[in-house]
Amino acid sequence: MSSPEENRTGVGTHVVDAVTALLVMGLGGLVLFGSRKLGSEWTTDGPGAGYFPFYIGLILTISGAGIFFQALFGKHKNTEVFVDREQLGRVFSVLLPAAVYVLAIQFIGIYVASAVYITLFMVILGKYSVVKSLAVGLIVNVVFFMMFEVWFKVPLFKGQFDLLSSLGF
Repeated sequence: MSSPEENRTGVGTHVVDAVTALLVMGLGGLVLFGSRKLGSEWTTDGPGAGYFPFYIGLILTISGAGIFFQALFGKHKNTEVFVDREQLGRVFSVLLPAAVYVLAIQFIGIYVASAVYITLFMVILGKYSVVKSLAVGLIVNVVFFMMFEVWFKVPLFKGQFDLLSSLGF
């Protein structure tokens, strides 16, 4: 009889490591390029504006290359499945609503979007009652509204439609 670990299918951890290493190398290359444009050499009055970023970019690039080589060609490369379909589904059940929430902030503002997000998150993923979820979503955002808008006098983004304009804020 095989264990559930043996039946997992998906991308190997070493492949994910290699892709991540390529991204780190790309970021390092971008930093190197930008620092050269700023002036990464030593000037008469000390280091140029890009001197330290150049070396950070160099460290990122070299580290990424080392991780890439180790992930694909190392003796002890990790060939276990990085994430299976079920785990990926759980990640996306949180990631996709978060992306919609960020987009909603642009239109209805942070307070209204947060109240809706908290409420729906509690109802759909947390399996709480609608009444309890709505109460928590509203209370949390009323507290944040009072704290930022009233007490600290720091206005947060209210969106293009500004649904809270009737409150005078």
